[in-house]
Amino acid sequence: MEIMKAVLGRPITRERRLDKETRCYDLLDSLGVEYWRVDHEPADTMELCREVDKSLGVTMCKNLFLCNRQQTDFYLLLIPDGKVFKTKELSGQLGVSRLSFAGGEFMEKYLDITPGSLSIFGLMNDSDGVVRLLVDEELLREENIGCHPCINTSSLRLSTKDMFEKVLPAMNHKMTTVKLGFSETEQ
Repeated sequence: MEIMKAVLGRPITRERRLDKETRCYDLLDSLGVEYWRVDHEPADTMELCREVDKSLGVTMCKNLFLCNRQQTDFYLLLIPDGKVFKTKELSGQLGVSRLSFAGGEFMEKYLDITPGSLSIFGLMNDSDGVVRLLVDEELLREENIGCHPCINTSSLRLSTKDMFEKVLPAMNHKMTTVKLGFSETEQ
């Protein structure tokens, strides 16, 4: 496998870049946020994900797109990669009777992201504020956060502080902090 090299900032050219990816770089640059980027094949195997993590020096967080039973309320949940997710536990904290995974059509409709590329950056496409961001408190203690720029052929590392203090407000969203179970290593 080819060794990936992290580079500081956006790609030199827009060639072969989707508009939604370029908008992520534009947003970060407009806010003066420093970020490291790795380009790679679609991150759809654990082996490739581990290589990306190693190249960036950060573990990518897990992003889950959820909804209520009626499919009227939508949630983007960010949790550390090794964290175990239990629907009942989160439903109780939110006061929602039942949560399930939302279909890809809703992800595309509200976040302009296809399955496999889900990321906090999709919130910049949610101008109506339909999707509520949920962040596990453990993730907020990390120095850096790893995520996709709305496409799973690139990955970014930026400071957690910049993500939640600069980027999130610029996307006109707020977060709800949640506390979920244990990491796989703690059980």
